[in-house]
Amino acid sequence: MKYDLEERVEKYGEAIIEFAQKISLSSVTKPLLEQLVRSGTSIGANYFEANGASSKKDFINKIYICKKESKETQHWLRMVAKSNSSIKSKARYLFSEALQLGMIFSSIITKTKNKI
Repeated sequence: MKYDLEERVEKYGEAIIEFAQKISLSSVTKPLLEQLVRSGTSIGANYFEANGASSKKDFINKIYICKKESKETQHWLRMVAKSNSSIKSKARYLFSEALQLGMIFSSIITKTKNKI
């Protein structure tokens, strides 16, 4: 079976949206969730842009943005989990996936730079 990173980042963005929708809004959670949804769904958007890049340099830059958004998503997940202890288990899973995606993007950057 072929590994499909496009599908994985799309499913991740969907999981972030579903996670955010289950949390009741308060003055604390609302801004955290807005940031989480922005960064968590941006990973996929930037990966799709990278696949349509006009050059290797452009590709690397877009993948680097994916890596940064993965790190940012980890931060927001941690903050959201702190604001609502009942969702820590699901947040932990999403955090782990963001961490794995970040490592994948790091590997892609390294391998692409080695080919230049």
